Amino acid sequence: MLNILYISISGNTRSFVEDLQTYAAKKHQEDINEPLISLKEISEATPYADETQTYFAFVPTYLDGGNGIDNGVDELMTNAMGEYIAYHQNRNYCLGVVGSGNRNFNEQYCLTAKMYARDYNMPFIGDYELRGTSADVKRIYAILKEQQSKSA
Repeated sequence: MLNILYISISGNTRSFVEDLQTYAAKKHQEDINEPLISLKEISEATPYADETQTYFAFVPTYLDGGNGIDNGVDELMTNAMGEYIAYHQNRNYCLGVVGSGNRNFNEQYCLTAKMYARDYNMPFIGDYELRGTSADVKRIYAILKEQQSKSA
């Protein structure tokens, strides 16, 4: 089982991880050894809990000030995910962060995921733009499987 914790503001991340979950279910039907995906959405209303299994964090980038490069960064709307990861020992169970965003923002593309990877000492393992494509789904699924096998 591949466990995914995600935060979705505009619905893009939710759409992508649901596509990923559907793809995994299809792969699992073809080969029982292919892992399924479990999803858990994090929001301001999510009560903190101690994670007991490994997971991957999926986070979009929304900034409200600063460019993230030379004049700081004010993260907007995704703070609940960072706080959840920081809760007790949850960061120790995270096998990697996958980021999303809009490539038009250049250096700010996936900035939040990259900051989480740095701040919580976990790998930034993948990215996709906006809602992603079917090719992104296949690529990210393969990355998740590889990262999980490395941790076993």
